[in-house]
Amino acid sequence: MYHIGAHTSIAGGLENALLEARSLNATALGMFTKNQKRWDARPIETEEADRFAEVMRDTGFGSDRILIHGSYLINLGNPDPEKQKRSIRATADELGRAERLGLKLVNVHPGSTLGLVPKEEGVRIVARGIDEALDRTGSAILVIENTAGSGSNLGSTIEELAGILEAVKRRGRLGFCLDTCHAHVAGYDLSTVEGFEQLIDRFDRLIGLSFLRGLHLNDAASETGSRRDRHASLGRGTIGWATFEYIVQDPRFAGIPLILETPDSSIWGEEIAHLHALAFKNRACEVYLPKRRSRCST
Repeated sequence: MYHIGAHTSIAGGLENALLEARSLNATALGMFTKNQKRWDARPIETEEADRFAEVMRDTGFGSDRILIHGSYLINLGNPDPEKQKRSIRATADELGRAERLGLKLVNVHPGSTLGLVPKEEGVRIVARGIDEALDRTGSAILVIENTAGSGSNLGSTIEELAGILEAVKRRGRLGFCLDTCHAHVAGYDLSTVEGFEQLIDRFDRLIGLSFLRGLHLNDAASETGSRRDRHASLGRGTIGWATFEYIVQDPRFAGIPLILETPDSSIWGEEIAHLHALAFKNRACEVYLPKRRSRCST
């Protein structure tokens, strides 16, 4: 089954993200559990967690279909030990909040070296921060997202993501999320299915698809290789519909959250419906294993 949705709002209560997703006929969702632009947040109270659990049961969203997005302030690659400690505490808090809600996937960006150390050292700093944050929590999986590659940000290449995996000790609680816009503007041309396949093949060879815990489905407003992180609605950017249609007909991506972060929320329902229609059609399609893609006969 393909779990397709959008990053919905928690305004008015955490459970409202679930209700908005249901109103879109989504089968997955992304959400924050706090203000993403602040370090601190009040703890999630028992009543709030209970209400979230009740709505989650009522709406049918399992924990494997909800991808929490962590604070934008987190920088696990900060070479300053004291400043990195703050990001480690914030990461552990995000993981703990997810566990409080009965969820298991927390998505964060790896961070930046701020130009203070080589990227190779930055990768090792990120890995140490990940291990420390995981040591402080119980069960949630930390999902590292690829970046657009601007400035000294880490994680724009599959090689850097693989380096993080190699350096982390607690790999059983580590996963990755690939953002299509970020990959495209970082230099992986996703405007063709062949280009997307090259990205996935490289990820599979260097990391392994078992570590892929989600995809952010975003078109790109900027050209491939531009390193400009500007999302566009599906089919309205430089990637185009073909790649996204291919994703929801490929059995490798069934079972993980496929989350829109496209800028026009007024058409999320249309985007999700179109992707779901293709995914449903694919149930009657033959899977061609040599090419590792599914195709429908005409």
